[in-house]
Amino acid sequence: MIEHFEFKELDLKGAYLIKPFYADDLRGGFVKDYNADTFKANGIDHELKEVFYTISKRGVIRATHFQLVKQQAKLVRCVSGHVYDVIVDLRPDSPTFGQWRGFDLTGDNRACLLVPQYFGHGYLVIEDSVVSYKCAEVFYGEGDSGIMYNDPEIGIEWPFEKIGGEDKLIISDKDLRLMSFDDYKKLFAKAESKA
Repeated sequence: MIEHFEFKELDLKGAYLIKPFYADDLRGGFVKDYNADTFKANGIDHELKEVFYTISKRGVIRATHFQLVKQQAKLVRCVSGHVYDVIVDLRPDSPTFGQWRGFDLTGDNRACLLVPQYFGHGYLVIEDSVVSYKCAEVFYGEGDSGIMYNDPEIGIEWPFEKIGGEDKLIISDKDLRLMSFDDYKKLFAKAESKA
């Protein structure tokens, strides 16, 4: 069986849900989740500068992360396990500013998310997982930031019941101290007033 790349642009403009190339036979399977020429032919300019993986236990939440400088577009895929992956449009001039969308990414469905620049990204780990990131910009620690996973204004509906409840969360100290969406808007307004 052979499945070819399929690209579906989401209603949060610039974000895509991608079905990668997949072929299998009696030996097993082959997945190609990125090809520069195929992406360009579908109107997506995503040049790789950094590739990394996260290994996470069930119950881990990685909050709504982004870089304040050197914005980092990323192609995200759950290589094994299951995560509930969320993107948030953080472009103040966008008609979908502050809106979020969630997707089940699993090792079995092989679905990829192309997360554009100026989007927040995070996920809840439903099963022990390995997640691949193929980034169009390198990680820049001084600009690393994010918004709280439970920000009331954004209102992400995390499926905590799939991990046994919110009290089962595993969260880093850093993610417990992230800004609110209101703080983000003020930060951006301050930067605009200086421009």
